[in-house]
Amino acid sequence: MSRHRIHALKYLSILSLPLTLYVALTYQGAWTFFPFVYVFGLIPTIELFLKPDERNMELTEEALAESDTFYDWLIYGTLPIHFALLVWFLHIVDTEALALYERIGLVLSTGIMCGTFGINVGHELGHRAKSFERVLAKIALGSSLYMHFFIEHNRGHHKRVATPDDPATARYGESILRFWARSITFSFFSAWKLEAVRLKKKKKAVLSIHNEMIWYVVIQSTLLIAIGLIWSVPTMIYFIFTAFVGILLLETVNYIEHYGLVRKQKETGKYERPLPHHSWNSNHIIGRLLLFELSRHSDHHYQASRKYQVLRHHDDSPQMPTGYPGMIVMALFPPLWFGIMHREIDKLDQPSLK
Repeated sequence: MSRHRIHALKYLSILSLPLTLYVALTYQGAWTFFPFVYVFGLIPTIELFLKPDERNMELTEEALAESDTFYDWLIYGTLPIHFALLVWFLHIVDTEALALYERIGLVLSTGIMCGTFGINVGHELGHRAKSFERVLAKIALGSSLYMHFFIEHNRGHHKRVATPDDPATARYGESILRFWARSITFSFFSAWKLEAVRLKKKKKAVLSIHNEMIWYVVIQSTLLIAIGLIWSVPTMIYFIFTAFVGILLLETVNYIEHYGLVRKQKETGKYERPLPHHSWNSNHIIGRLLLFELSRHSDHHYQASRKYQVLRHHDDSPQMPTGYPGMIVMALFPPLWFGIMHREIDKLDQPSLK
């Protein structure tokens, strides 16, 4: 088997996530927490003992990987899997006599899928050039009621990252709770402002059918009503909780990706272009595979159009102490987070967002 094919097939490990949710939905009981324990217990433990892989593809390998449709079909294929499991979750919480702890377990576990196969896949496809891929991105984001991310992330975050103007960049010393509240709130309002600016440039009315934000509100409200009618209002509420878990997972990832980093401001008032050292990077292989290489975030911000399979390591990008799953857990314990990350920032010899 060729080296390229081995590189491609290793991404099939992504399917371990829906497999854990399948187990949770099938066996229930304590198994309802299986995906949660897998992602935030087992994987961080394993990654403590694995060395990061900093290797990049040769240019010929990279060209071959970028043109291989296997990578595209794999990411497309996550969507029917995700929505099938989501419908199954809704059916179970609506029809079966579950204990409260089982419902909590299923909400947390299905929420992880909303954050990974929903928002994360939507993030990857939202950077693609093909219109149908961008439509798929919005559908994926809708599973967490976070369609405005498509606007705010692409038109806002990528331009304002690592500056005080970006709600999705965590300030030095900012706790995860404060960041969640600020990022979730101001990212939503920012998306409305960005869409208003776009429409005014096109000389179209802001309050019109041309406003994508209005469509997102209508689509997501319709989804909630449909769930309430097809199943029940309590089931709709469980879905909202599940979507919120996905949102918190995304925002925690935002928190760890740019914490305490800042771009230099020029005399003109403009900031330098985003460079690899403006994003925290992780080369820990399991986290990379399970999140479609999201953890090679430095290269993603440096060249946002690059597909996940060809993202590269940069020697000058700041490196996370461990993989994304472990970093997410660490962020939930502020004293531990500040103690480790402030020491890492002190090594970087660059300003922080204080």
